[in-house]
Amino acid sequence: MIKKLKEVKEKKDFFNRILDIAAVMPVVEEIIAEVKNRGDAALREYTEKFDAVRLKEIEVSKEEIGDAKRSVDGNMLRCLEEASAAITNFHYRQKSQAGIEESNFISDKYVPLDLVGAYVPATYFSTALMCVIPARIAGVRDIVVCTPPGKDGNTDPLTLVAAELAGATRIFKVGGAQAIAALAFGTETIPGVQKIVGPGNVYVTAAKMAVRSEGVEIDFPAGPSEILIIGDETANPAFVAADMLAQAEHGEHSRAVLLTDSAKVATEVEREIMAEESNTSQNWILIGDSMDECIKFANEYAPEHLEIMVKNPEEILEQVQNAGTVFVGSYSPVAAGDYATGANHVLPTAGYAKLFSGLDVHHFMRRMTVQRLDKKELEKIKDVVVMLSKAEGMEKHARSIEVRV
Repeated sequence: MIKKLKEVKEKKDFFNRILDIAAVMPVVEEIIAEVKNRGDAALREYTEKFDAVRLKEIEVSKEEIGDAKRSVDGNMLRCLEEASAAITNFHYRQKSQAGIEESNFISDKYVPLDLVGAYVPATYFSTALMCVIPARIAGVRDIVVCTPPGKDGNTDPLTLVAAELAGATRIFKVGGAQAIAALAFGTETIPGVQKIVGPGNVYVTAAKMAVRSEGVEIDFPAGPSEILIIGDETANPAFVAADMLAQAEHGEHSRAVLLTDSAKVATEVEREIMAEESNTSQNWILIGDSMDECIKFANEYAPEHLEIMVKNPEEILEQVQNAGTVFVGSYSPVAAGDYATGANHVLPTAGYAKLFSGLDVHHFMRRMTVQRLDKKELEKIKDVVVMLSKAEGMEKHARSIEVRV
């Protein structure tokens, strides 16, 4: 489990998480083609094959939602409502910042998408809040949710309650790559959407990337969850180990990495992990020669979640360039952000934090610029426009200005 960072860096494919996506792509493309061509029939067949469920109805009924509400106790509902309030407040602040920068005659106008689809992994009810709430705040008219059914053919009650609380308009009992295909191209029951958001396993992530190549927009690749922790000699080994072990709960493809310049901390964290978990294949402890080396590697790795547990965390934060979300200090665990801080937990994985930001209100909106000039303002820029347009051989462009002023 403990390795020298230098050794790992020499193996180029050691942390190439994109390879996992490429490996499943042929299977995913076959599923997408079947759903695209055969619609609901293909969905039912794949649901029986992968989830061992024969679906009677693909869409969740109002009766099922009502039963789910009645099955959730008061304390759980209160926690869902508090989490929902925190997420709502944070994302409303994002929306209020839209278009605040403008000159005398130019500004931005944000227009919500009409129809979006959210993928919610089985029993991950918190993801329903994270995907649906910002879409609702953005003003999306229809927000449909796909989530896998349980073995009894019903949808997880907490997921149903969370999705309705968040503002979902329709919910479907379909999971995996087949759900992404249904949202992308539509079936007899599930409408085709403009954009698909939400995390999932490697098959879901591969499906999102595949449908994007066919003209359906997605948020970003959000596959198996991951955490990278930067810790120095002051890091609490019990805290570090707990957060690494927590990551393993997301599934066998999730990965937890500790970067440290302290051999002592590395050994103590390893001891903490092995005392609780015999299978340590998801956990890596890497010892760097310096904190600078650890930070450089962290930026190359571009983790979904980055925790900083060092003596002066703000100094390290200044040097962080690539991460989905950053947790600063020993009392800022990923779990807090997963449920209750209000920040979104749908984040780019597999190194895509170099290219994408986490899910937010703006993922559900289109931006257009609005330009308003009166005669006086047009006169100010007349010479620039006329000269530049004539230089490009656009005489009529110039004339369209000259005729006015």
